[in-house]
Amino acid sequence: MTKPKVILNEQYIKRIWARVAHQIVERYENPENLILIGIQKGGIRPCERLQQILETIWGKSVRVGKLDVTMHRDDLDSRSPQMHPTEIPYDLAGQTVILVDDVLFRGRTIRAALDALHTLGRPEKVELAVLLDLGGRELPIKADYTGKKVEMEPGYRVKVRFREDDNPEDLALAEFQGIN
Repeated sequence: MTKPKVILNEQYIKRIWARVAHQIVERYENPENLILIGIQKGGIRPCERLQQILETIWGKSVRVGKLDVTMHRDDLDSRSPQMHPTEIPYDLAGQTVILVDDVLFRGRTIRAALDALHTLGRPEKVELAVLLDLGGRELPIKADYTGKKVEMEPGYRVKVRFREDDNPEDLALAEFQGIN
């Protein structure tokens, strides 16, 4: 197998989340009716990083949650389920929820996230922030905040790696890997 090609390095990812945070701040004056929800598992670290940047800009705390979509996937029969906790200790009614994930490709994870989210309540508005948009949609889903758009070539996949330490500045490396 060929060496993976890094398409987003650490510094680029830091700039992406700073830009996305500023776009959110331009749209919303304060975080009072806003909840960031990371989609388990790949959206958790990006959600935490976005929270930190927004809290620095606003000087106020930003509510976050974690959403597991496993049981809402339409391909559950073709994969073995790996459950992660859903942690959303807030009433979603009247709130703007920004779902956060690392990669948007076919749109099926986001569809499952919307289904899972609505079992917990009915937010006033739902938006989507993603680090990497690969195109290739099978469903009519579009991110409101996109870090970078990259057209995915057939036969390749993206692997997003997060560093294992607790330093929130070390977010991810996204890379193409050929599938043999």
